[in-house]
Amino acid sequence: MICFLFVGFNTHAQEKWVAPASADKIVNPLKGDANAAASGKRTYKMLCVVCHGAKGKGDGVGGAGLTPKPTDFTSAEVQAQTDGALFWKLEEGRSPMASYKTAIPEKKRWEIINYIRTLK
Repeated sequence: MICFLFVGFNTHAQEKWVAPASADKIVNPLKGDANAAASGKRTYKMLCVVCHGAKGKGDGVGGAGLTPKPTDFTSAEVQAQTDGALFWKLEEGRSPMASYKTAIPEKKRWEIINYIRTLK
């Protein structure tokens, strides 16, 4: 089962996951596009909800046994990151999250980022 996981801090004192500074320069070509966010929500419901939960709080049933736990997309820490940083994390992955660079088309990845922005 696919599960997206944007890691911040966890209870096992793993290092904070920080995208490289170059990621902050990646521009979201769909920024502010309500249709893209709606499409991202559909993709999120199919692929992400199992780990991150229906409201993006990191409380999905599939994430219960993961270390680190799925990130809460509603957190100020996640929402403060640039779109480029979130996109980079989605592309690169970090255990237990896989890289989705080839598994999800680029446009769909941006749509997911746009949807995550609505979870504030």
